[in-house]
Amino acid sequence: MTTVPLLSIIIPAYNEQLRLPATLAAIKSYVETRQLAIEVLVADDGSSDATASIVQEVANSWPALRLLTLDHRGKGFAVRAGALAAVGQYVLLCDADLAVPISEWERVYANFVMGYDVVIGSREGQGSHREGEPLHRHVMGRVFNGLVRLLVVGNFNDTQCGFKAFRRPVAYDLFRRARIYGDDAPVIKGAAVTAFDVEILFLAVMRGYRVAELPVLWHYGEETKVDPIRDAVRNLRDIVRVRLFAMQGQYKRLNDPRA
Repeated sequence: MTTVPLLSIIIPAYNEQLRLPATLAAIKSYVETRQLAIEVLVADDGSSDATASIVQEVANSWPALRLLTLDHRGKGFAVRAGALAAVGQYVLLCDADLAVPISEWERVYANFVMGYDVVIGSREGQGSHREGEPLHRHVMGRVFNGLVRLLVVGNFNDTQCGFKAFRRPVAYDLFRRARIYGDDAPVIKGAAVTAFDVEILFLAVMRGYRVAELPVLWHYGEETKVDPIRDAVRNLRDIVRVRLFAMQGQYKRLNDPRA
């Protein structure tokens, strides 16, 4: 690119051949209507279906779209790789099903104008709206949020919404320092929804960045890859690891701006 785009949109994708085409079409229509200078990075988390070929086909007629090919190490690793590869002034994370409409970017950007460094979508609080979510998923989410508040960071009502945005230097700073899904993350089998968000928000607070929590519209996807038991155990393990790293002072050692 000859100029720096305003926005880099990062989409982690694992076997998303069914949902990704509609998401890419929606993003393309939105940004072209508003004439936004963007790049879209699909971080392919080692998909075994046609995800990569679909992205390449769309990219042939849409130069703003890029494919980032990765080993299958889970969503946290894919998001981190995408964020570190982004070149836009702002970095927006969104899910492959676009559960939060891309039009919410306008409200996110307004918070950046007000001086915030990180803006996270929230499915909780006044002004938020959940569509189609089963009761058991909502209960699981609230229990998890309680554990996050107790063990790691108590500032946020919803750490797990997939719609998050950062000023580009802030994204680089935070994801470079992430430990639980860093460069040494192992290759895995199966879908892996993780709690990488908790570590990133913990680091954002520790680093003194201004974080806005923005209530958003969120639609529950019927094709979700969340496994209630497997992912509950994995997410609990993740937040325990963040707490242990913090207790051991490992994040404080990373706090040196020269690191």
